[in-house]
Amino acid sequence: MKKNVVVLPGDGIGPEVTEEVIKILTQVGILFGVDVTISKGLIGGASIDANGKPIQDEVIELCRKADCVFLGAVGGPKWDSLPIHLRPEAGLLRIRKELRLFTNLRPVKMFEPLLESSTLKREVISGIDIIVVRELTAGIYFGKPKYIKEINNEEEAVDTMRYRTHEIERIARVGFETAQKRRKKITSVDKANVLASSRLWRSVVDRVSKSFPDVELNHMLVDNCAMQLVRNPGKFDVILTCNMFGDILSDEAAMLTGSLGMLPSASIGECSALYEPVHGSAPDIAGKNIANPLAAIGSVALMFRYSFLIEKAAITIENGIQRTLEKGYRTQDIAGKNSKYLSTSQIGDKVKENILEEYYNRL
Repeated sequence: MKKNVVVLPGDGIGPEVTEEVIKILTQVGILFGVDVTISKGLIGGASIDANGKPIQDEVIELCRKADCVFLGAVGGPKWDSLPIHLRPEAGLLRIRKELRLFTNLRPVKMFEPLLESSTLKREVISGIDIIVVRELTAGIYFGKPKYIKEINNEEEAVDTMRYRTHEIERIARVGFETAQKRRKKITSVDKANVLASSRLWRSVVDRVSKSFPDVELNHMLVDNCAMQLVRNPGKFDVILTCNMFGDILSDEAAMLTGSLGMLPSASIGECSALYEPVHGSAPDIAGKNIANPLAAIGSVALMFRYSFLIEKAAITIENGIQRTLEKGYRTQDIAGKNSKYLSTSQIGDKVKENILEEYYNRL
């Protein structure tokens, strides 16, 4: 099997965690018979510095032709003063739109060795296994009009939260299909008591649910969901929600596991897919070799699961991460009292070793 992967390291710690991704992607490809060809491109601040744009048309086209894309991270204070359409995040939004990546999957799983790293009580977070299904190419991030302008001697800002029926239907189906493969329970999150877009969201989700009678559907307002995620996260299995709410809630859910550095993600469309860690570019620690690459490596597991369709490879990577944590190896953000602190590259090496151990033990 041959696969072409475009790698976009991006900004801040993006290049550092991406190096560990390439290490794992190449090794697991060899183990499972996947001949991986890797091409690199620029996105975000790196592209702005080199080309004056957050992403070039040539890079978009390269991504279109690839089997899938891996992205490190974008953004940083260096570019905060630029107009919104020229900031690093515009490159990320554009690639999602151009590749039609309407589904974002963010699995939130509690690794038992990291129970001490969370700020919540052990009995609250033990056994957490949630997946956030987030709509990714509509809603307030893409709605028009969007502007800041002066009216009557003061500035006015407008963002538009816009959804159409088909946009809700397709992400709802993904949510219900995901729930069917898990515990057959889905929580649709909205703000239907205030927002018209959420009232449409709720009615469409109700309609789609009739095609999935084996899945239990619950509706929950977003503020209540935010509270319940820290009060009783074990009640959730699949969380289905819109672009903005999914962005916020999945970051909150990530902290249940102890660090944003633990949360992988998959953005999937009709013909393409993009994988990235949920964490940001963390410019304050960039270049120090202390970033946590485990979310990025976990995103490689999702790549093998959803793009390469090799479930055994995905499980092998995830078990390799688990073994690494069980042996006490940690990066700075998840280090406990008795853990063995390692750098970004060292923890990547340990995961690689444990993937090989896991693979050969299963033969």
